[in-house]
Amino acid sequence: MLIEYESESIRKIFNDYELMKREIGNDRTRATKKRIDQLKASVNFSVYLTTGLGKPHPLYENLKGYYGVTITGNVRLIIRPNAESTEPEVLKRCDTVIIKGVMDYHGSKNEWLIP
Repeated sequence: MLIEYESESIRKIFNDYELMKREIGNDRTRATKKRIDQLKASVNFSVYLTTGLGKPHPLYENLKGYYGVTITGNVRLIIRPNAESTEPEVLKRCDTVIIKGVMDYHGSKNEWLIP
C-alpha cells in the first residue's frame, strides 16, 4: 500500500526517524515504523484489516472514518483509508492510507503525541 500524510509537518516527522524519536521516544518510534512497514506490505486496506496486525479498529465521533492501530499500550497510529467509504468492497480497492498522527485517546484524554 501507499502511504500519504494529512500534512507536510506529519510527513516530515514520519520520514525522519531521529525526529520521531525526539517526539515520541525510541520504543514508540520502532513500533510505529513496524506498523507502517506492515501497511506498506499489504496489497490493499482490506487485506491489512484481515491480518489483524496492530488490531486495527474503526474510530468514532470526531475521528469517524479513521482507524486506530496499536503502537504500544494506549498509544495508536491514526490512519484513514483513502477511499470514498469504509464498505468492505470499497476497502478491497483501497491501496492508499493517510496518516493523521499518533495519539493516546484512551480514557478521558485525547492527547496527540504527533499531531
